[in-house]
Amino acid sequence: MDAIVDLLFEAAMLKKIPRSGYPFLGAGSESVAEHVFITTFIAYVFSRMRSDIDASRLIHMCLVHDLLEARTGDLNTVQKKYVTADNARALSEAVRDLPFGEDLASLVKEFEAGESEEAKLARDADQLAFLIDLKALADAGHQSAGKWIPFVKERVRTPLGRQAAETLLNTPHDRWWLKPLLNDPNP
Repeated sequence: MDAIVDLLFEAAMLKKIPRSGYPFLGAGSESVAEHVFITTFIAYVFSRMRSDIDASRLIHMCLVHDLLEARTGDLNTVQKKYVTADNARALSEAVRDLPFGEDLASLVKEFEAGESEEAKLARDADQLAFLIDLKALADAGHQSAGKWIPFVKERVRTPLGRQAAETLLNTPHDRWWLKPLLNDPNP
């Protein structure tokens, strides 16, 4: 149980680690854990839309895809030009004493490889999570967010991911909330 509790504390650390790209963006903020939540939720939605994939594997992959950042931090594109995280060592040490360590390591490695259909969808969910934030910021008038959108959108690869990206980028971020007000003249 000691190794399990250590893992739980390690995962909880993601709530305190900020995503490092937001200062460059000049607006918004998000912890790694917040990012993992929306990425995993997108994976759940994808799993309901694609009956031909292993839904459990996809969702679990998204749940753990950034776990190593508790050890390495969240390196953004600029930082990665100068700093290289030892992800292999971080992964090895993170799972070493866990009874399910090989399964957890397998999920992280599969995500990183990006070759299986589940990994492709997981990686798209990862990008769509960021696009959702960028779209909301752009809708709120943050011009820098609009500059980043094409670069993030380009990283979405699957047909389902691209359809989701296109639709969300053409939808006001607050439409879901305003719908009842817009449809009811006497709210």
